[in-house]
Amino acid sequence: MEEPLLYINVPGLEHYPHVTYTWVIMIVLAISSYLVGRRIKLVPEGGGQNFFEVAVDGIADYMDEVMGHGGRRYIPLIGTIAFFILTSNLIGLIPGFASPTANINTNAAMAFTVFLTYHYIGITRHGFLDYMKSFTGPIWWLAPLIFPIEIITHLARPLTLTLRLFGNIKGEDIVLIILASLIPLLIPVPMMFLAIFTSIIQTVIFSLLSMFYISGALEEHH
Repeated sequence: MEEPLLYINVPGLEHYPHVTYTWVIMIVLAISSYLVGRRIKLVPEGGGQNFFEVAVDGIADYMDEVMGHGGRRYIPLIGTIAFFILTSNLIGLIPGFASPTANINTNAAMAFTVFLTYHYIGITRHGFLDYMKSFTGPIWWLAPLIFPIEIITHLARPLTLTLRLFGNIKGEDIVLIILASLIPLLIPVPMMFLAIFTSIIQTVIFSLLSMFYISGALEEHH
């Protein structure tokens, strides 16, 4: 079924709005970070530095609570994911724009990145053999049972990250489209506030689960 909405598209990418807006968001975030970074002052004078300082400090403090003091070294990954997901979720609320996170491919790419990253962190932290011991459980004779369960659990993680974000953002976009087409004046307004709330919650959930997975890879296994 075709959505009753015309997106602003780049010629040749009419059927891939998630690609167009992924690049738009990456460029906007990169330029914003560069402009704020080159004008950093001890006493902030502009709103841009204040915003980024509050956002980055908030993410760093949250990572300390979830992952411990060593968690801040992973701010580049978690922070980038959080900024990208939140911006992607919110941009779809603007008429004529599409949320990249309403496309399953965008979410799968982020989930697969988290999947590869936390396994890489676990292997580099503990070594391959010691890290693989975490898949066999604490009792050696239960290893044949525990190992396939652990493999299935880890493979399910990127799948659930992908589908949870996709389902929520795609669902809210469809509801907004239907409401806007049926009752274009007042009814969609409360839904817009709910969509903003959902966008923030889904950003927190994706980031939080990513932190949990990295923390699990860092733990010492006995």
